[in-house]
Amino acid sequence: MKWYRDWVHRLGLTNRPRIRKLIVGVIGTTVVLFGLALIILPGPAVVVVPLGLAILATEFAWARRLVRRGGVAWSKARRWQRRRKTTPQATR
Repeated sequence: MKWYRDWVHRLGLTNRPRIRKLIVGVIGTTVVLFGLALIILPGPAVVVVPLGLAILATEFAWARRLVRRGGVAWSKARRWQRRRKTTPQATR
């Protein structure tokens, strides 16, 4: 997260946490809403929504928890998919 600390320092927001949270909140919410619109419109919503949540997770604990839960759910789904591929299917 060095890039984030550099960005905050460059903008002079190290001593202004309310302004920093406001800026991150507006940018992150905009990206998430754009990603949700991409669910209906043609586009990479699967990439954009987690990106917006990652932006929000830099300042908000609820977003961090959501990103972690999403990662856990993603790994469980991947393990389930691998087990499903390796389990022999019954023929009819």
